[in-house]
Amino acid sequence: MNKEHAFVDRKGLTQENILFYQTYGYLIAPELLIADEVEELKDETAAIFRGDRGQVEGLLPADKSKSNAEVMKQYVAIHFPHKISPLIKEYLFHEKIVEVLTNVVSPNLKCMQSMLFVKGPGKAGQSWHQDEFYIPTRDQSLIGVWIAIDDATVDNGCLWIIPGRPKYMMPRIKNENTQYADVDTIDVSMYSTDQIIPIAVKKGSVVFFNGYTLHSSKRNKTKDCFRTALVNHYMSAESMLPWDQDGKLPATEDLRDIVMISGEDPYAWKGTLEANQPYLRPEVLQIKTSL
Repeated sequence: MNKEHAFVDRKGLTQENILFYQTYGYLIAPELLIADEVEELKDETAAIFRGDRGQVEGLLPADKSKSNAEVMKQYVAIHFPHKISPLIKEYLFHEKIVEVLTNVVSPNLKCMQSMLFVKGPGKAGQSWHQDEFYIPTRDQSLIGVWIAIDDATVDNGCLWIIPGRPKYMMPRIKNENTQYADVDTIDVSMYSTDQIIPIAVKKGSVVFFNGYTLHSSKRNKTKDCFRTALVNHYMSAESMLPWDQDGKLPATEDLRDIVMISGEDPYAWKGTLEANQPYLRPEVLQIKTSL
């Protein structure tokens, strides 16, 4: 395997791609979405933040005289947009994305979360973290699907990844880096600079990363560029989901607020429920920590 195997060709996933993901915990599918799809998502993003898809607590009434950019600069992200936008929900099932997921995760696949980021000029990024710290699965199958709606560059705050799949949850420490909005982070000083790589991609590209793989994003240093991205989280349907949504919900052995994406649901007899509601992500994030 080499770094070329991190990239999924338009012709489809290869066995080398699958092995690369199993070892290094990520894949990149350059410009997987076509231009029309990207524009469709961009238009839908503006509609959501203008309140055209329903009210979300904290969402301000949109002044019709303001441009989409002026409206979206007020926000960082909205969680669970698929619950108010039929189009965002439709993209959970994107054929080319599901093809990758069913090969690297499981043919039986479910989704539990969507997040729509509109990181505008000057907005801080997310500190180093592992997604399974927040969304635990029983079988370590969690995977993030990061869809670039704008070009993601080093300057506007693209993803950074440390290739690999640590076998445990790394401890959280106090964050003192102003690049990040979070109050805590993971100490990555043991990694050399050549082990920490930026994932700069063109709009329409999709990045897949395992729930144990370390990743972060830095501040948007531009004056006029957004770094909009739709991020969805999936897992194997065979695994139960002991997720309390960062303490917002009662503790459970298997949260059934899910969307079945493909294959069979071994727990279909439990039914599903609507436990989570869309909400705005705060500028400064403090989750599961007393730091």
